[in-house]
Amino acid sequence: MWPNFCKLHVLCVVLAVIAILALVHNFYQLENLNDEGLKWLIEDDDPQPSSQVTKIPRKLYCGYEHQVLSKREQREEESLFAAIQWPNPPEEKIPFLRSTDPSRSSFVILNSHARFKVGDQLEVLIHVKDYEGQPKQYGGDYFQARIHSAHLKAGAIGRVVDYQNGSYKVYFTLLWPGEVMVSVSLVHPSEGIQVLQRLREERPDRVYFKSLFKSGRISETTVCNVCLPGGSPVCNFTDLYTGEPWFCYKPSKLSCSTRINHYKGGYQKGLLTSEESHFFQSDVNIKVPISSSGPDTIIVRALEPAEMDNVERFQSRNAFPSGYYYQDEWQPRTQWIRHFNKSSDITECLQGKLIYLFGDSTIRQWFEYLTAYLPDLVEMNLSSPKNVGPFMSVDPKHNILLQFHCHGPPHSTFPVEVYIRRLRNIRRSVVRLLDRSPKTRVVIRTANAQELGPESDCSSGLNAVVPGCVLTRSIGQVVCDGNMNTDDEAAAADI
Repeated sequence: MWPNFCKLHVLCVVLAVIAILALVHNFYQLENLNDEGLKWLIEDDDPQPSSQVTKIPRKLYCGYEHQVLSKREQREEESLFAAIQWPNPPEEKIPFLRSTDPSRSSFVILNSHARFKVGDQLEVLIHVKDYEGQPKQYGGDYFQARIHSAHLKAGAIGRVVDYQNGSYKVYFTLLWPGEVMVSVSLVHPSEGIQVLQRLREERPDRVYFKSLFKSGRISETTVCNVCLPGGSPVCNFTDLYTGEPWFCYKPSKLSCSTRINHYKGGYQKGLLTSEESHFFQSDVNIKVPISSSGPDTIIVRALEPAEMDNVERFQSRNAFPSGYYYQDEWQPRTQWIRHFNKSSDITECLQGKLIYLFGDSTIRQWFEYLTAYLPDLVEMNLSSPKNVGPFMSVDPKHNILLQFHCHGPPHSTFPVEVYIRRLRNIRRSVVRLLDRSPKTRVVIRTANAQELGPESDCSSGLNAVVPGCVLTRSIGQVVCDGNMNTDDEAAAADI
């Protein structure tokens, strides 16, 4: 009996050791994502030990100067910086009178009298002049261009090419038949963009946050941010897992552990010099239409049935634009989407699903719309702040859970290094999520430009374009995996 018991005991010990080794191996596999389709995201494919990494000199952005990147991450970052490189004026300071004047600049439709059909390419040439009426000899202006048909509630954006000599060409794909109008607007002159780039590098704290520290009857509020200037004592709330830095000025009477909340503080004002402020004047050189020196409309004929196949055959994931509006509905060109016209159809689609929404007010509107439109979806009272949340709605009948969490203002005003690092950590998290739950669908919505007002140095349209470019390029490989999508519908909707 005892020999058998000993044999059984030894066997159990061996099986336990094997199970522990298997568990450790699985954790290792999860952390390193050894699946061939996702391995590229966090591993270096260079045939050398993983400890051999390249240290890139960083600017002093609260720990980012010590960031250590692998060979692959270094190549990726260099590629991203090359993609968002913006042409600078030839001189560091350009007088206002020599800056771009939208009232004297113009555009012309090339071959405006040609016979166009759906699927053809339309070309528009922009000529830029300064306030003295002289043609500019350099580029770097930020233009937005679109084609639209008001009676059809249709619109699409164009691709702007900067020749860096004061001339720009815009390429449009004609996507619907009928009368089509061309519109071009100057969002920022190149001289203003030069100022915005300086602010991004030198004043990353111009959007600031606050935290409340409280213990008993004593409470203090201090400023928080990724970077905090000066030599005052700070509380270090850097995330231990991701390494993302976050700091608050230390309260004078309380310890760092007494922090109880976090919220947006506001925008730093008065950052522009009197000369620089001339480049940010509403109705003068911010989001101002450019007039046409000739016809601004063309007629596009519909395709014959035999021509339809030829157009559809060339639709690909890299098609530009990726979609357009027609009859006030978004029409994607790179993938099929379903339109819901009844609340019952939406409920059927969401039945048995958990939906998590993370974002600012533009994402909160989705939560508010679905909660109001779906009759069985009821919002729970979480006693949360009105615009911040978190919010939650449930539909027990159809087993639907909808949650919203606010991430605060996007970090579009911070140096691009901060944004790239954030995206790199988000990307890793998403890949781990997809590895654990392959049926999860992740949708990332790119930023949309907003109305530009007195605080245009903070809410600049450029601050939406640059992060948007970084976002789509940095997650492009994950998009190809099929479980993640980017939505740039907002870009076409805004303009």
